[in-house]
Amino acid sequence: MVTIWPLEVVARECREKMHIPVLLQEVLDALQPKPGAIYIDGTVGAGGHAAALLRASAPDGQLFGLDQDERALEIARRQLAEFGGRVHLHHANFDQLGDVVRHNRIPPADGILLDIGVSSMQLDQSERGFSFQAEGPLDMRMDTSAEESAADLVNHLPEEELANLIYQYGEEPRSRRIARAIVKARPITHTLQLAEIVAKAAGGRQAGRRKIHPATRTFQALRVAVNNELDVLERVLPQALECLNPGGRLSVISFNSLEDRIVKQYFKREAQDCICPPDQLFCTCRHKAIVNIITKKPVTPSSAEIDVNPRARSAKLRVVELIKG
Repeated sequence: MVTIWPLEVVARECREKMHIPVLLQEVLDALQPKPGAIYIDGTVGAGGHAAALLRASAPDGQLFGLDQDERALEIARRQLAEFGGRVHLHHANFDQLGDVVRHNRIPPADGILLDIGVSSMQLDQSERGFSFQAEGPLDMRMDTSAEESAADLVNHLPEEELANLIYQYGEEPRSRRIARAIVKARPITHTLQLAEIVAKAAGGRQAGRRKIHPATRTFQALRVAVNNELDVLERVLPQALECLNPGGRLSVISFNSLEDRIVKQYFKREAQDCICPPDQLFCTCRHKAIVNIITKKPVTPSSAEIDVNPRARSAKLRVVELIKG
């Protein structure tokens, strides 16, 4: 077990940097950083996980970080400057991982981390339009150079397509009622405007083990659609395994059931020698297992971490290890 400083200290330091890395100790335990090793953080953000990996792999471990958010990369450069030439940052979406590795001749990695979804830093920047709790333009683009924003979807999609989007990506049972209210209220340009429309259409806070804001699922659906998050996740998983050393580990943190299902099913598939239909008498797929599943069940945050960082409550960590040849 790689030991880090107490959770309260991590939280205090990282609040100043607008980001608290989720499941930090658990990620270190999973990746088992060591001197001289190569690590890739496919979603480097403000550099919280990256800094911990660099400290644990001192004096000569190398960290390659990717992020599609140029603002996040600028923050990461400042926060990781103390590690000098051990840090290599690239402006790229993590589904370009294979291309980045090949183009920059990055050696096979001993550990890869993918922390999926929007970061606390992005949520807290109201001008990015991710939060339904702060006024801002209805944007939600992680890569600000991308053409389509949430406002484009909200104001131009036909009602049925909008309802399907909210249901599919937000798992929102009241999607049709919400879509109808959105279309009726067009044009919609700002986050609080949309949140109020959704709240009225949904009829109060959503029931469940924890009460959540009625706009939560709609905002999630729009963010997932704007950033093409599920397709990107499906594309990066096989690339990540191709970039690992035998015996290297891939750790993925997801924040909703859609993401976690993709990760779980992909890991399960790649841990099996045969993926033929169960009723087929003879194997014809020639599929061979390439990973061992390290986390039989997803690792979730402790109550202590959730107390310090409530946004961590939905995080799930899954880890696999590439089988040695």
